[in-house]
Amino acid sequence: MDQTTPNGDTIKRLNRIAGQVQGVARMIESDRYCIDVLTQLQAIKSALAKVESAVLKNHANSCVSQAIASGDEAEQREKFGELIDLLERSRR
Repeated sequence: MDQTTPNGDTIKRLNRIAGQVQGVARMIESDRYCIDVLTQLQAIKSALAKVESAVLKNHANSCVSQAIASGDEAEQREKFGELIDLLERSRR
């Protein structure tokens, strides 16, 4: 996969996050200072939020915009319903 595409960039970010998670596991195994571990965990959460945002933007720019362009009201309702469900789940 080309690393310069939106999906390639997302994969690259996820691989970096996986490395960060492995690093945190090593930190815990070596009994590193709790604040250092927590700082790294916050960085991981921030990186995941950026990936989530990128995937959401991609969905809006592709799937949702295609549903709007299609003129198919059922498909439009389905795509917007998916987004609403996602937002509701994130509030729980």
